[in-house]
Amino acid sequence: MAETAVRSNRKVREGLVVSNKMNKTVVIAIVERVRHPKYDKFITRTKKLYAHDEANDAKTGDKVRVVETRPLSKTKRWRVVEVLERAK
Repeated sequence: MAETAVRSNRKVREGLVVSNKMNKTVVIAIVERVRHPKYDKFITRTKKLYAHDEANDAKTGDKVRVVETRPLSKTKRWRVVEVLERAK
């Protein structure tokens, strides 16, 4: 029971698959709109995350949900949970 409580507070993000060239790894772009503190203008910030995709299921253009996990390599700290929307 204590284990599920610890697992539930992992970060969850949704983003678009930018690259799936690597084996069992996808690159996901997370786009967020933030308000500039001084100029009150919205800015789009893009962050790229490397995520583990065990089944090599996600393709470029898919919308996926990723969850934070233990470090799997030098850059990979996320895991693909599900593919929300397939690319057209």
